[in-house]
Amino acid sequence: MNEPAAHFVGAGAWRHGLRYGLLGLPLAFVALPLYVILPNHYARAFGAPLAALGTVLLAARLIDAVLDPWIGRWCDRLFARSTSALLSAAAGASAVLAGGLWGLLFPPVAVRAAGTSALLAWAGGLMAITYVAYSVVSVAHQAWGARLGGDEVQRSRVVAWREGLALVGVLIAAVLPATLGLGATTATFAVLLALGWWAWSRAVPPHAHPTVASGDGPSPLRQAPFRRLLAVFVINGTASAVPATLVLFFVQDRLQASPAMEPAFLATYFLCAALSMPLWVRVVNHLGLARTWLAGMAMAVAVFISAALLGAGDAWPFLAVCALSGMALGADLAMPGALLAGLISRLGERGQREGAYFGWWNFATKLNLALAAGLALPLLAWFGYTPGTRDPAALQILTIAYCLLPCVLKLLAAGALYALVIRPGQGLTPPPHPLPTH
Repeated sequence: MNEPAAHFVGAGAWRHGLRYGLLGLPLAFVALPLYVILPNHYARAFGAPLAALGTVLLAARLIDAVLDPWIGRWCDRLFARSTSALLSAAAGASAVLAGGLWGLLFPPVAVRAAGTSALLAWAGGLMAITYVAYSVVSVAHQAWGARLGGDEVQRSRVVAWREGLALVGVLIAAVLPATLGLGATTATFAVLLALGWWAWSRAVPPHAHPTVASGDGPSPLRQAPFRRLLAVFVINGTASAVPATLVLFFVQDRLQASPAMEPAFLATYFLCAALSMPLWVRVVNHLGLARTWLAGMAMAVAVFISAALLGAGDAWPFLAVCALSGMALGADLAMPGALLAGLISRLGERGQREGAYFGWWNFATKLNLALAAGLALPLLAWFGYTPGTRDPAALQILTIAYCLLPCVLKLLAAGALYALVIRPGQGLTPPPHPLPTH
């Protein structure tokens, strides 16, 4: 086996996949409370106004996002020392992450009693700290996977293990808050995070490569192929972030679904995404990474157009929407990271600057989420939507924001993927013959 990623294909692959990918489970587990549940929780449980809440979320996420490139360079320096140094830093960040989640979901009584301004200040400051801790762990974990190398199928399998287990984490997080409460959810997350780190510390390590010991070097943004791939990723990510921010509002107000159905919607979405991973990896055998991603985008557009036709009482049809859009999500999660890992290798920077690249990659992810919450929520409020409304015009605005705006953005992303990545070639062609997928 010339590349560590070769361990992820063939006999015994599941052991290596589980050891590396298991940390993706708690990282995604915490992402659902941080990015989806938290805005709805503060709006409904604490009465935080949407416009002010959106502004706080935008500020906290922007602070986190602008730090990601620096975090990536720091991870490269830790890699240059040893994998043990990287794992130790990730362990410390994990402890901060677990404590931060508890503080966000359960603000002190004194803070709540001090009024809305104090509550939002607490949420904004603690969110910034918690998001940064999350970034340290996730960038380090992603950079490790990229350093494993491999061909397109091997790289897609490395990412699929990480993202597939991440979807299991999201699935658990989608069910636990409604069944066991936020306290048990937070405690479960802490246990899973410790277990994920332990498994990662025993994963197959990357090959030793000559490294830039200081982590310095030209910005990845100076590489035109990276800028092209990043542009596609940003547009597509924004298309996904908008419905992620608005889904609970859509379910509760547009569909007027029973609260008991909410876990089923989220569980179906993420379960189908996880189950679709092996199917998308098989498609890579025939279409290559970029064209497989394009197929996933087309599927998402078709599904969200159908969702725009739903209204009050359409809970069961929306369950089908969740299943199909979850399948499309599988391609969104597995393909871009594998494309980036291959691009880093082709640019001759493998084993040197993966952290820098994934720092900018995560910056784009956080920017998408920040814009989705910081712009979508205030715009909805400006057009007259408030949580709990039954006004037809306001609900139509919610439908446009949740269903149709993502379709427009997905189509832009698909066009950019074809024009900037697929048509120029860039070494992203499908493999010459099918590779083993067992």
